[in-house]
Amino acid sequence: MVSVLFIVVVLAALGAAIASVSTRQHLGSAAEVESARAMQAARAGLEWAAFQVLRNPAPPAAAPGCFSTTSFTAAGLGSYTITVSCSRTAGTDGSTTLAFYQLTANACNTPTSGSCPNTAASPGTTYVERQLAWTVMR
Repeated sequence: MVSVLFIVVVLAALGAAIASVSTRQHLGSAAEVESARAMQAARAGLEWAAFQVLRNPAPPAAAPGCFSTTSFTAAGLGSYTITVSCSRTAGTDGSTTLAFYQLTANACNTPTSGSCPNTAASPGTTYVERQLAWTVMR
């Protein structure tokens, strides 16, 4: 009887350990997927921003050729909000005047007041955020 009880306890502990490992693997896999979505959302934000400063024929009035900080969602990337900002710096190369644009895209799945990043002290266990930056010249 003691042997049977010992085997039952050991098997129960082994089952609980396997269930715990399986749960952690599933959560880790889900976090990887969300991380990839956040990265693609930030990349989409940078692509949009680069189009605005390099190809858009009528730049908004925030700064010559730059746009105001903008937040939007990208179709197909779940519930990610992308906040994109732009700053312009003038420069020269000999007699050529150049404009350098610092583009920053921040993507997150739980924005604060409609923009990223989330500024809460504890945004939650499923919060994912990615920030990417480009410098482009026109």
